[in-house]
Amino acid sequence: MKNANPVSWRCAALIPVALLALVGCGRNGTERALSVPASPHSAAGADAKAAGVPVRYTFEVVATTPHDRGAFTQGLVFRNGGFLESTGLNGQSSLREVELKTGRVLKQVSIAPQYFGEGLAVIGDRAFLLTWQHGKGFVYDADTFRLEREFTYTGEGWGLTTDGRSLILSDGTARLRFLDPATFVVTRTVEVTSEGKPVEHLNELEFVRGEVFANVWMENEILRIDPATGVVVGVIDCSGLLPRTEIRPDTDVLNGIAYEATTDRLFLTGKRWPKIYEVRLKVKP
Repeated sequence: MKNANPVSWRCAALIPVALLALVGCGRNGTERALSVPASPHSAAGADAKAAGVPVRYTFEVVATTPHDRGAFTQGLVFRNGGFLESTGLNGQSSLREVELKTGRVLKQVSIAPQYFGEGLAVIGDRAFLLTWQHGKGFVYDADTFRLEREFTYTGEGWGLTTDGRSLILSDGTARLRFLDPATFVVTRTVEVTSEGKPVEHLNELEFVRGEVFANVWMENEILRIDPATGVVVGVIDCSGLLPRTEIRPDTDVLNGIAYEATTDRLFLTGKRWPKIYEVRLKVKP
């Protein structure tokens, strides 16, 4: 979402973060911890789930790569060894292809200036992009960025992801909507709750190993959500991801989650952040 106040970022700024952790084969063929532990199935997760309390996580940074400091990041998707990224602000909104190692923008298409770009999801060779307050979305060829069609939805558009079957949309409330990607009809909704209370301001989304990961706008946390029930099963404390020395007056909040399943890599960034962080999650003691 939106035009965050850069000053309020000061508390939300050290936001941050990334995720990754299971036991498997690393990129060099050696054993390593998984980036994203399966919270409901770990010993700590089972206890927390039984008590109705989310598992708490922290993180460690595995690697950093450059990120365009001018990008007001709204959506981030790992694809073909790099990222697709949507950016916001009227007159600056775009869909981009970004090189992983350098952060260089390889390809870009601008969105009409009346629209404020928001969340992004990719299914097959189609990229779906939301706008904030116009109730309009765009479908692009994910390889050529050719606009193929438009679609409409009610309310605001904030974050977007997919479980491979449905588009999952956040609108700033505690509700997630599941949409048919062919007709854009809402097939079901779920209210997101933590310890029985609704959680609002759900923003950028990413589908990670059967869960919905969600930024909470202006907060230092990322939620791990059971998409069947809406229950928050884990909370990632992102405090301190972006060093104070990297914060400028126009630096904005944490926003941007991408997961690469083949090598189990989790990436995090923010609006006008200078880096993308690859992270590994750790259960808090």
